[in-house]
Amino acid sequence: MVYGLLFIAPMAPVGIFGTLDAKSDGAVALVYVVATIAMAFTASSYAQMVRVAPQAGSVFTYARKGLGEGPGFIAGWMAMLDYLLIPAVAYLFSGIALEALIPEVDRWVWTAIAVVVTTLLNLWGVRAAARVGFAVLAMEIVVLLVFAVSAVVVLARDGAQRGWLSPFTGDAGFSMAAVLSAVSVAVLSYLGFDAIASFAEEVTGGSRKVARAVLLCLGLAGFLFVAQTYLAALLEPVSSAELAADPAAQGSAFYDAVDASVGTWLHDLVAVSKAIGAAFAALAAQAAAGRLLFAMGRDRRLPYILSRTDSGVPRVALLLAAAVTMAAAVWAARLDDGLDQLVSVVDIGALTAFVLLHASVVGWFVVRRAEGRPDWLRHVLVPVVGTAVLLLVIAEAARSAQLVGAVWLGVGLVVLAVQWRRPRTPMPGAESRGRP
Repeated sequence: MVYGLLFIAPMAPVGIFGTLDAKSDGAVALVYVVATIAMAFTASSYAQMVRVAPQAGSVFTYARKGLGEGPGFIAGWMAMLDYLLIPAVAYLFSGIALEALIPEVDRWVWTAIAVVVTTLLNLWGVRAAARVGFAVLAMEIVVLLVFAVSAVVVLARDGAQRGWLSPFTGDAGFSMAAVLSAVSVAVLSYLGFDAIASFAEEVTGGSRKVARAVLLCLGLAGFLFVAQTYLAALLEPVSSAELAADPAAQGSAFYDAVDASVGTWLHDLVAVSKAIGAAFAALAAQAAAGRLLFAMGRDRRLPYILSRTDSGVPRVALLLAAAVTMAAAVWAARLDDGLDQLVSVVDIGALTAFVLLHASVVGWFVVRRAEGRPDWLRHVLVPVVGTAVLLLVIAEAARSAQLVGAVWLGVGLVVLAVQWRRPRTPMPGAESRGRP
């Protein structure tokens, strides 16, 4: 639960509020309502498959179980795009927040420092990092409550900058296409619930606890996201059109709204909380990425050296994940629109992997009938509707992100074809030697 909530981050919308507000024509709260519903179908499929295969590897393991080796590899390959880059987005959020506090230091420097600190904590071990993370999570929730109370007081005293329903209807007209386009980015805020499943081998009490944690995290996150974006949109002094015309201002839009309406003290408090919270969200994301690489290495789908562990920690996989993250985060931090570009690419990988997750539910419970007669609601209707929603969101994503996703998928198919021609055997003793 701690890792899931840290990965999701209670204040996740702070970093992409401006981007979502601009993309959705001001209907930013509605974006999170739609995104929560869309992710609920995916969370249900995760809850089904984590009981079937309570192992590290998450969607890679589930797709192998339900669809076979080839689709399993592709699911893991597409999820890898998400798992390796989502920490970069969180680190960039941290760098943006710290730059808002100390503008004399460029955001890419803060971003790099956050990568180093959290990587060291991950190498220390999952439980030690979780203890530190619990304190960070508590801090985020307290700051979020302070923001909510302060925003309500200001709105009651001074009124709203936009219409009271505009966070759901838009501030200059409503466009469902614009909302769906923003949903393809907002999905980023929810990706922590699937990371919970990657720790299935380290949870005491069975896979049912993992399934409950997946569903609970999503529901709680959805409520918090809708509430804070609704309040922030009412405080926003500029229109969504003005934000769309100025990409450089989108990253700090939430902080600017708080500064202008409540005061510098809350601006600084939110910035500090977001800087620390985003870094620890990246810590959880990096840990999950390391475990996905570990699982694919253990199954000889990636170089076997990634499956090596030290005191139960997959250190080689974690260091590789950290290196990729550092490069992507620093690159994006040096661009005005780096946040938007990075977020879009990350989400395409996750959404494609989620489609294969839904297919694995149908494959395991309906096609293979591995557990007897299927439940047509949970094993057919939910994954089919979930797939349709995801495909709709993918279709509305940025063209550049679709192109990157297609290229990444093409590379994965080439790698799979090469591997298909050579025999594959798991590492000797991989199942019995230290678990990640």
